Parts: sequence; structure tokens; C-alpha cells
Amino acid sequence: MSGDLIFSDATDLAEMVRTKQVSPVEVVQAHLDCIASVDRDVNAIVTIADGALAAAQAAEAMVLSGEELGPLHGVPFTVKDSIDTADVLTQRGSPIFKGRRPEEDATSVARMKKAGGILLAKTNLPEFSYWIESDNLLSGRSNNPWDLSRTPGGSSGGESAAISAGMSPLGLGTDLAISVRGPAAQTGITSMKPTHGRVPMTGIWPRAPRRFWHVGPMARSVRDIALAFSQLAGPDGRDAFATSTAAFDAGIGRQPSRQVRLGWMVGPGLGPVDAEVAATVKQAAEALEDLGLHVEQVGIPALERDFALEVFNRLHVMEMKPAFREATAGHEDQMYKMAKTMLSLPDTSMVDFIEAEQAAERLRDGYADYFSRYDALITHVLPIPAHKHGVEEFVIDGQTVDATYLQAATVPLNVTGLPGISMRFGTSKEGMPINIQIIGSWLAESTILHVAGLLEGVSPVRGLHPVL
Repeated sequence: MSGDLIFSDATDLAEMVRTKQVSPVEVVQAHLDCIASVDRDVNAIVTIADGALAAAQAAEAMVLSGEELGPLHGVPFTVKDSIDTADVLTQRGSPIFKGRRPEEDATSVARMKKAGGILLAKTNLPEFSYWIESDNLLSGRSNNPWDLSRTPGGSSGGESAAISAGMSPLGLGTDLAISVRGPAAQTGITSMKPTHGRVPMTGIWPRAPRRFWHVGPMARSVRDIALAFSQLAGPDGRDAFATSTAAFDAGIGRQPSRQVRLGWMVGPGLGPVDAEVAATVKQAAEALEDLGLHVEQVGIPALERDFALEVFNRLHVMEMKPAFREATAGHEDQMYKMAKTMLSLPDTSMVDFIEAEQAAERLRDGYADYFSRYDALITHVLPIPAHKHGVEEFVIDGQTVDATYLQAATVPLNVTGLPGISMRFGTSKEGMPINIQIIGSWLAESTILHVAGLLEGVSPVRGLHPVL
């Protein structure tokens, strides 16, 4: 039974709890047992939440007494360790913050608990949540459950590894340039970066640069992403970017009033792409065409004029460095690779900064033009499947690029604030997951969830999970 529980999705677990097929205590204990069994190899978990079993017992009592239950009642969830959890260690991947226990939950965590979720554990990340691998001086390196010699990505790499390996059905990650969608691609799970501001970032560090940071759900099914997002979305009166309406309609299971129009691309403007990855994007597009959607290959000229990764780099360094300086002052001997790298980077000149701001506006205009004609866009998430630990340079489609290029297809959504879903649709010849990215217009999460749900129904890799 425990094997069935750890690879059941959150929606199923909530239904089983609600109908008394299983108790919250059994569900939580099954996931704790899985952590004890496999995490010594994966190293995704940094802290088991105090009181998880006690919370499960309280949840069970509510079921037995017939009380009204939330949509996630009795379901365990995990949280990236940059997100505050009340009286549970939140150490941000750095010995500088060792022993830190916040007084209150981040808004996103509080909303998961309000829906009945049970905080199970905190998950690993890079130092300060800032790199594409999850490794730090405090809790070490996380490994990919599909191949321990490879990375589960960053910065939400511990979260993606935990969910992929069955240690958690559902979790929260953050995304500055890649960090929810990239790790999902490297471990073969599903995640969503919502429209900027849809989910408050209150209680999450670092906040600089505020306009690029997002928090989003990570899971193993599209319906779990929709369910979690329905609980997370909406303003909290504390994050000024979170101003969109709290009302939310996932749109899954409904027949659209007209034919959905989408384009797909792997080409100019997104950097070089591995042939296997490009083929998977095309296969996903063809599958959607077979399902009755209008599909065509497209290009977005704005992406070719202004390479979004370069735009992002020119903008965020100026805003990020002060936060890093403040955090590390007096603790320079406790800095790891990325804090040192960030602080060593030259400041962007004001002329270049303003030009980058204008380039970001041109990118937003380019996407606005695209979404005036199409409802969604399919691209790759990463240009290659999960790579070996510590690789800093790649040859992709004959072009040599540094590791930052892994963000080339994801960072445009952070620069523009558009929503995107990462979901598996293929497997590399080496047995590693390949995800595709479904992008929608601003506030159009219901549309991309609908498209993702269609794809999930015909996915050739649905239900696969690593064996550890």
C-alpha cells in the first residue's frame, strides 16, 4: 500500500482521505518512510518538519468527526528552503542562515495549510536560491533520481528530486529565470510558473529583483498543479505585485468555445537545442494537432532581435548585488560559489541598463503581438536533458555555450512575466526525461492548464517514475 501512496498524486490522496480509504497518518508516514529509504542517495530533503505526524493525526480526527475538509486535506507537501515556514528551519542554502526559524509562514505556505495540506519537509537548493544546480555549503548537493551522477537542476532542484522520487506528492518552488520549470524538466515532473504577481512572494527571500521572482507549484500531474494553483493565487495585501483577482478557473475538463490555436518553436531566439529535445517539442505539437487544435510552426521576431538571456543578465545583476552584499557582510568566509561570482560581476552601466529595460519592453510587445493571434506557445524547457554534475560548458547542436544558456528558453517568461508549464513528453536515448514548455498570455493559466491536460492524456511517458 505504501508504494501506491507515494506515487499517487495529491488529488487522489485527498480523495482517498476524504472517503476514508486511507488516513492522513498513513499517507504522511508512507512519505516519511520513503524519505528515510531513498534520500541518503538523493539528498533532496534538508529538514523534516516538526509536527508533521501530529498534524496528520489532527487531520485524521477532523475526517472522523465529519468536519468540513479543505481540497488538500491530509495531503503532505514539501517546500523549497528559501520559503519561510513558521518555526521550521528555513536556512536558504547557506551557513550564514544556519538555525534560522521564521516566526510566520510565507503566504504560499499558509494557503497550502489552509487548504488542508500538511507541511512534510523543506528541500534543498543552491546558495541563496541562485544557480542551476542545487548545491551549497550547508546541506550539500542534490542528485537526480533518474541518474545520481546528474543534477536535478536548480534552484528548486531538491523539490523536483523529492517529488520525482516519491518523497512528496506536491511542493512549492521559486523561479527567477528557470528554477521551477528547469528542475521539473530534469527530473520529469510537472510545474508551473504563473503570471508574475499571481501568487504572492511574501515570506520568500531573496526578493531582489522583485519583478522577476515567482513562486509556483510542482507535482507529478497537471490536475495537481491546477488544484494547488487554485489555492495559491490571489493578492495578500502585502506583495504589491500580487494584484490580480483571487478568482481562478483551471479550465480543465471543459470544451473550449472555439478551436484552440497554438504555435510551436525551437528555433531562433532561444539558443541552440539538442536534436532529441527539438524532436520532442515537435511530437507534442503533432499530438495536439491530432487532438483537434490548430497548430503551426512559428517564430517570434522580438526574441531574435533581443536575446532574453542577455537582457535578463544586464538587468538583474544591478538589482541582485545589493541584497547579496547585505546578506554576506561579515560572513565572507561562509560564501559559496555563486555569491562570490555575483559579487565579482561588474555593474551594468546606466546606459546599458536603460537599453535593457527598453529591450524587455520590446520582448513584451513581441509576445503581445503573438498572443493576439494564438492562445498558447510550445517550446522546449531546456536545450538538453539533465546533465552531469559540475559541467560548466556544453556543446549543443554544434555550438559551444556556457551553463547559463540552459536558461535561454525559460528566462523570456521571467523578463515578460508570462505563465508557463513544464511537463514531460519524452525520454532521451540515455533514459533521461525530456519536458516541453507550454506558454500562455498574461493571466491565461487556465488555457495552458487545458493544453497541458490534453497532452498529459496522450503522453507516451505518463506514469513513469525512477526506481531507486
